[in-house]
Amino acid sequence: MISLANVSRFHAGRPVLQDIDLMVPSGQSCAIIGQSGSGKSTLLNLIGLLDRPCSGRVLISGIDVTAASADRRALMRNQLIGFVFQGFNLLPRLCALDNVALPLSYRGLRLPVARRLAQAQLEAVGLGTQGRQRPADLSGGQRQRVAIARALVTEPRMLVADEPTGSLDPLTGTRVLQLLLELNRERGTTLLMVTHDLSLAQQMQRCLRVENGRLSDA
Repeated sequence: MISLANVSRFHAGRPVLQDIDLMVPSGQSCAIIGQSGSGKSTLLNLIGLLDRPCSGRVLISGIDVTAASADRRALMRNQLIGFVFQGFNLLPRLCALDNVALPLSYRGLRLPVARRLAQAQLEAVGLGTQGRQRPADLSGGQRQRVAIARALVTEPRMLVADEPTGSLDPLTGTRVLQLLLELNRERGTTLLMVTHDLSLAQQMQRCLRVENGRLSDA
């Protein structure tokens, strides 16, 4: 469960988010919508422990992580949170298999073990035979599925997705969303997704709107 209590975030003295109160139960799928510049990505960065609030508290599974050190936050991200980004963020020099295995190497797992677990995740997203291909050899939809497999390989409690379908064509984007929702249902992984697409947002259990730095149910 993720909880934000009276959270505000400022940039250059101007409010980006103001007095945000939010609780997302474990296993829920939640869309975050709003215009560009409304604060959606800032909210996602706070939830994903990539940023700290200027005021208020952030709690994950009841643990207050607001003032956690950079090392502690990095450890919690690796253990609890999976990230999926619009730009995929895959390393071009690594094959799909090793891109997926990378987070496990940060945990100190031996390469053969990490690759075995990574292969299982590639199979789960329908790319079991593409593990040796590099990102440049894959389509946009395939690269996004590799990114999803990488996010899931650490078996996170929460999946944070920032416009994961934004650079995909509508059909591929729909397929990627269905994959995320399927993983949410089957694994019970909490899913938080920023999107501009209202039709995609409506398929989530809950929809939140960020407008002028304020958060409300859509």
